[in-house]
Amino acid sequence: MQSEKLKVAVIGVGSLGQHHARVYAEMEDVALVGVVDQDLNRAKEIAAKYDCEAYHEIDPLFGHIDAASVVVPTLYHHPVSKRLLEQGVHLLLEKPMTTTLAEADELIALSEQSGALLQIGHIEQFNAGVRALKKHLSQPRFFECHRIGPFVGRGTDVHVILDLMIHDLDIILSLVPSELSEIRAVGTSVLTPQIDIANVRLAFENGCVANITASRVSQEKLRKIRIFQSDAYFSLDYMAQAMVIYRREIQADGTPTIKVEKIAAEKEESLKAELAAFIQSVRTQSTPQISGREGRRALDLALRIVDLIKNGQATGP
Repeated sequence: MQSEKLKVAVIGVGSLGQHHARVYAEMEDVALVGVVDQDLNRAKEIAAKYDCEAYHEIDPLFGHIDAASVVVPTLYHHPVSKRLLEQGVHLLLEKPMTTTLAEADELIALSEQSGALLQIGHIEQFNAGVRALKKHLSQPRFFECHRIGPFVGRGTDVHVILDLMIHDLDIILSLVPSELSEIRAVGTSVLTPQIDIANVRLAFENGCVANITASRVSQEKLRKIRIFQSDAYFSLDYMAQAMVIYRREIQADGTPTIKVEKIAAEKEESLKAELAAFIQSVRTQSTPQISGREGRRALDLALRIVDLIKNGQATGP
């Protein structure tokens, strides 16, 4: 298998899926066999660009691909992924994993039964800045997250919690070794029938607290996470992939001071790192870094937050 090219396809080649196709087409050990889109003209446009076949449904690909990226609207994540997993196709499924936990559970079970790997597209886990952060962080006590941007009309089939905030929920859950004790949430619709702006406060049993804001109706674009621990304050800009650490140090005379350290991670396209990790998992048949179970965990919390806001409850378990 190592000497052969993995045959892959991209299902859904809209604004994000087209980049999956581009990255696969650039990989030396991968053959992009085809792209699928309900809009066949769009599929043909992308297929011509990357020298592969265009389809408007997935059936013709069965038996001809080893793996696929599923980058369709969230509503179709479950039915499309189910059919591919049943065919033994390894999947990179974009976030949010599904619309319900029952759907997520079925996909996880199908993956385990078929032996087809299931990786969820929580791309920020592959951000070079996040990787650098994890090397320095030890005991986080407080998170402040802002993920806001202008309205672009994309991803509006789901609430902003599932569209944007879920990235930060996933990161926080991966960094805090404790169970949640309380959720506080507020949010509202602005330009769509869905929740467009929300603020959430998470409390964990170990005392850690996270304050998270997500908006798709703001003028500026901001992707930042700030973290406090007992001896340091971390500020990470996701877009710049740059981090600043403000660390407490004791001087020779015994007085405390703050040392500022700028960490410039070696920049790389997060999607390239994510898809490379996926292909490596397929080749080695190893558990993906963000498996279906991690995807389900983030989805579970996101859905709980949505329910709190929609039901007009400020707090919940």
